[in-house]
Amino acid sequence: MTPTLASVVTAFVVLCAVFRLIEMLRPPERRLTMLRQGFWTDLWYWLLTPLVTRVVTRVSILLVAIPIAYLLYGRVDGDVLQNGFGPLSQLPLPVQALLILLIADVFGYWGHRMFHTGRLWSFHAIHHSSKDLDWLSSVRLHPINDVLMRVLTTIPVLALGLKPVAVAALLPVITLLSIVVHANVDWDWGPLRSVIASPRFHRWHHTDEADARDKNFAGMFPVWDILFGTYYMPRDRVPARFGTETPVPEGLIGQLMFPFRRR
Repeated sequence: MTPTLASVVTAFVVLCAVFRLIEMLRPPERRLTMLRQGFWTDLWYWLLTPLVTRVVTRVSILLVAIPIAYLLYGRVDGDVLQNGFGPLSQLPLPVQALLILLIADVFGYWGHRMFHTGRLWSFHAIHHSSKDLDWLSSVRLHPINDVLMRVLTTIPVLALGLKPVAVAALLPVITLLSIVVHANVDWDWGPLRSVIASPRFHRWHHTDEADARDKNFAGMFPVWDILFGTYYMPRDRVPARFGTETPVPEGLIGQLMFPFRRR
């Protein structure tokens, strides 16, 4: 379902109220002010991402998925893209949903690692430029970063013939998790801290503290970081500093143009 301006504004108001209440329940020294550094830039991203970037992302996925459907199925068919094909599409929907989440997350893990290297870093550095990290920082993402990551995680699912509809009901939960893991809290889900990404897990990824750099790349399942040696979750402390040494501009336009500036 395509978001509308009204739904985007409503979601912002609701989430702003909820996370503000959470902030007020924290010790004063652990709180951020509502209009913290970078608030207005992130507010613009909150409007830009669902209303503009997501449209570009859908078009980009279709441009890549259509030839894949033609090569694998012999014709371009929207029904194939929606309902899958082959033996995997016959699996029960809950099984397909789990497979989709695992496949998308492992591709997302490696895509995320690639964005921390070379030329791609100039796009991803924007997401890491938040010095006051909270739930709204989750949308500070360059459109090209967003498009490439979503194409990378969606195409393998379509190519394997899995039904995207299998995870349709989970999309609001997945979206909320991506927001929550940026929140200004120290939650780690207790015994599930190594199973599902938590705010503490992901905030360690955003810290500029030297011993935690290039850690915790997984978006949902920390198992990939555990398997590939990038897991970092000390139990005796929490990250205290955020941001990046890369000189990213403060405003929206400057950030959108930043990756294209001549070094």
